Amino acid sequence: MRYEGKLYRPPSEAHSYILQATIGCSWNKCTYCDMYRDKTFRIRDLAETLQDITSAGAAFGDHVEKVFVADGDALVMPLDHWLPLLDACRRAFPNLRQVSCYAMATNLLEKTSDDLRTLRERGLDLLYIGPESGDDLVLKRIAKGSSFDDHVEAARRARAAGMKTSAIFLLGAGGTERTGEHASASARLATAMDPEYLAALTLTIVPDTPLATLERRGRFVLPDVHGLLRELRTFVAEAAPTNALFRTNHASNYLPIGGRLPQDRARILDVIDAALSGRIKLRPEHTRGL
Repeated sequence: MRYEGKLYRPPSEAHSYILQATIGCSWNKCTYCDMYRDKTFRIRDLAETLQDITSAGAAFGDHVEKVFVADGDALVMPLDHWLPLLDACRRAFPNLRQVSCYAMATNLLEKTSDDLRTLRERGLDLLYIGPESGDDLVLKRIAKGSSFDDHVEAARRARAAGMKTSAIFLLGAGGTERTGEHASASARLATAMDPEYLAALTLTIVPDTPLATLERRGRFVLPDVHGLLRELRTFVAEAAPTNALFRTNHASNYLPIGGRLPQDRARILDVIDAALSGRIKLRPEHTRGL
């Protein structure tokens, strides 16, 4: 495969074929993120992408059940790229059961309802949406580019098209200054978006990002481990989606847990409380990562 630069994918896509149909991120302004700062965004030449699918099909066709379309927000591609790509994946991978990608709320809202329904009918099943926070002030500070209401509407439109969504929130994104507001507002947004999948990651301050500059100048302070766990506890206690599979299995987290919300809330809170009291060991610092 002709991959360009570093590749990122959600934990649940560990065994998926990663198809790099875009290079970088069309937004690329989030203050905490350096995943695509070394790339200039572009949509790959469609012929190259289709060649990659053909090659992957010849080598691994029967073994591929899931395809993750990279890079950062592949939903931005127009339908004249998406539809040939989806058709080619169905031909190349006879056992294909899921196609997914990252999606920004802005890109979702730029697609018409007919566009989204067409994408779903042709095979795009799951969108990973990362609001990171439900607090509009935090969203502005991290330069997310979308508001609480934007994310609610984006999730509603995806659901109306028949797509599943996975919502991703970022512990620590509000700093110590807005830790409580960030946690509670994120729980409200998770409830309003009502995703099928829900994940919490932990903020890592990466050198040379705008957020690292703010930290160096004393304008941002990341909560300590107990503060991050308290945010997680608030989030779990207050989020009320209909039936979401909840995970903190990303390598950034100190406490890997899982279950369904709201059904398993009491059990998950017991685990968090045990971690806060020191009765459960946390993931060692040297094993954490992005």
